Amino acid sequence: MSNENETLSVAFSQVSGNFRGQEMKKVTCTAPVNIAVIKYWGKQNEELILPINSSLSVTLHQDQLKTTTSAAASREFTEDRIWLNGKEENISHPRLQSCLREIRRLARKRRNEEGDENVSRILNDKVHICSVNNFPTAAGLASSAAGYACLVYTLAKLYGVEGELSEIARQGSGSACRSMYGGFVQWVMGERDDGKDSLAKQVEPESHWPELRVLILVATAEKKHVGSTAGMQTSVETSPLLKLRADLVVPERMEAMIESIRKKDFKAFGELTMKDSNQFHATCLDTYPPIFYLNSVSQRVISVVHQYNTYYGQTKVAYSFDAGPNAVIFMLEPTVNEFVEVVKHCFPPESNGDTYLKGLPVGSAVLSEGLQSIVASDPNPGGVRYIIYTKPGPGPTLSQDLTLDLLDADGLPLQCA
Repeated sequence: MSNENETLSVAFSQVSGNFRGQEMKKVTCTAPVNIAVIKYWGKQNEELILPINSSLSVTLHQDQLKTTTSAAASREFTEDRIWLNGKEENISHPRLQSCLREIRRLARKRRNEEGDENVSRILNDKVHICSVNNFPTAAGLASSAAGYACLVYTLAKLYGVEGELSEIARQGSGSACRSMYGGFVQWVMGERDDGKDSLAKQVEPESHWPELRVLILVATAEKKHVGSTAGMQTSVETSPLLKLRADLVVPERMEAMIESIRKKDFKAFGELTMKDSNQFHATCLDTYPPIFYLNSVSQRVISVVHQYNTYYGQTKVAYSFDAGPNAVIFMLEPTVNEFVEVVKHCFPPESNGDTYLKGLPVGSAVLSEGLQSIVASDPNPGGVRYIIYTKPGPGPTLSQDLTLDLLDADGLPLQCA
């Protein structure tokens, strides 16, 4: 994990000033979204969030998608409080409490072992936390993963906690443990009942495969109708396919996916990614009553990807869908310009003034007659609201940019000040 050896002195280096005459400690951190290419769906322990199978993801770059969290501690605060995307939330939620409790436990352990006076002071304080996403929340873009990873990392910096944090992040949101690292990350399901070995491990850093690129086709920013937690519970209870997948399919796919990443074999990587996405959504349909995360736009994207690959006679692009209709498309950098043009032909942007292409710059491309004939049928204007162009990126980072601070000198959200 980046900045792993920073100590509590960092937390005290970002002091916002005196709050009613008392020193307030404050830090701001950012954390990334991750997209699973071998999916996690289903828990064997709901309280500890222990998965029924291992999983593997790609961490996306924070220049395009991230959660930003500020946390402040002061003895003048009367209670712990949290604001998410401009709205105060109930900090007594069990998962929030689990993360906060574990970080404070590790801070107390450090105090007892090292006698650090700074830790003693901050353990007597209440905390205010403010967090925002720069991407749609609860729309199938792993917002909870980035959110809880950022929460845990920020609290760790505030309290001076070091070491392995993915176990704590996992207790907030399972996939959050993978957002604690950059690049290509596996979540090892573990075998212990207490979950101590259910951890995230980096397979390769983001620099390992510099040509890999990612397009996110946002079909909707609306909250999904069936949340992941409820959907997983129902699938575990009712889907025979899910058990078959966890027991027999995923272990083999994990090994094959890690090998494809290490060899930078896009054909193998892309085909495994698409097959696993398909099977995940098959388990959702095998759930009773069935769960529909994909919509007609999602289905059209799947068709276009396969038509494009068939035209070239090789796997040049690969789709993945989490628990939502928004497509994540993987490809190598030379393919980006042309495939973006394909998407624009299939899903022409509506003239609503919004930016259709966001993120990294995209160059122009002219489609061949053969590709034009493939994509000419059934254009769906506005089906894709916008495209985010990004690439693999690093794990959580401590921000030195004071303009990112979300809490004011009184420890309140700046938008509410």
